Amino acid sequence: MSRRSKILSGALVTSALLVTPLGLGGVAASSTPSAAVTHTGHTMALSTASSPEDPDGDGYIPANPPVTGVTPSAQNPPHRYFHEFQANCSVSHTRPDDPIVYPQQPGRSHDHTFLGNTTTNASSTTATLSAGGTACKAPGDLSGYWMPTLYNGDRPVLPTGPQVIYYKAGVTDYTSVRPFPKGLRFVVGSPMQSADEFRHHPGFVEGWECGDSFFNTEFPASCPSRPDVQLNIRFQAPSCWDGRYLDTPDHKSHMAYPVVKPGTNDNVCPAGHPVALPMIEFKMAFPVNGDMSKVRLASGPGHSFHYDFFNAWDDRTLKALVDHCVVGGLQCDARGYDETHPEAGAALGADYRLP
Repeated sequence: MSRRSKILSGALVTSALLVTPLGLGGVAASSTPSAAVTHTGHTMALSTASSPEDPDGDGYIPANPPVTGVTPSAQNPPHRYFHEFQANCSVSHTRPDDPIVYPQQPGRSHDHTFLGNTTTNASSTTATLSAGGTACKAPGDLSGYWMPTLYNGDRPVLPTGPQVIYYKAGVTDYTSVRPFPKGLRFVVGSPMQSADEFRHHPGFVEGWECGDSFFNTEFPASCPSRPDVQLNIRFQAPSCWDGRYLDTPDHKSHMAYPVVKPGTNDNVCPAGHPVALPMIEFKMAFPVNGDMSKVRLASGPGHSFHYDFFNAWDDRTLKALVDHCVVGGLQCDARGYDETHPEAGAALGADYRLP
């Protein structure tokens, strides 16, 4: 397994978003939060607002129905180097909203760059996303993906064209992976993490990269000024679910990273999070190079990178891709086609829809 694809195990660090006082372009903050904690110059407002999916505002959104009776799979199926497909999604808009951390509170968060669903805003719910449009190649992918906006000085730097969002097996038994439940949402990483926490986060792959520079926790001081050089980052999400909640108050506790089975090199889901789901990996490319001294995130320095996922896939489309590519042990593009195994066919048609 290549170091870029290696799945690391461990616990997800704190992952709430925040209102930041950095004054970056496009960032708007609303009224002063009723409770807050400070950490390394950041202010994390605690959300207490209710939403249509969480009417009592306690932060718990139960799965209906829950997934019960599952034990973590320790099987070791025939080795396949790949078990993945891509969701190729473009940037649709930016907005200082976060429907996971600050539901129904427009302007409450730092500025985010949204990919995928074109309607994502503070009021987004599973129903509104499912009725929206998408900037993903597959029309069935109506999910919302977002991350803090990157700036060079006061100028937003937005990824151009379809970005690569991998859906992989995070566990050794790739045949045990099942599709995300509709409405599942979580935050990966934390804007409040320290540089050391970012570097040792279980989702860390190679940090910030440009040219021959990688494993950076902060933005490189400079990148080669060539048309083919961009600033890149890859970061992996937890892929084990508790089967009970679509969201929890900290937006992380219902999810966990795989752990290593004692005495083996096998990755398995922990007992408290036994349901294996696809492991999302962001692979983002930002068109900036040369002098990087003014590059920063809306959430702060480079080590504050994090992202959010809100599942609104068409159920049948997602299942077709997971079953064909992940469970089937293939390396698929956004159609669910593996060019090294043409005999397997594709999960979707030429229009990226179910045939």
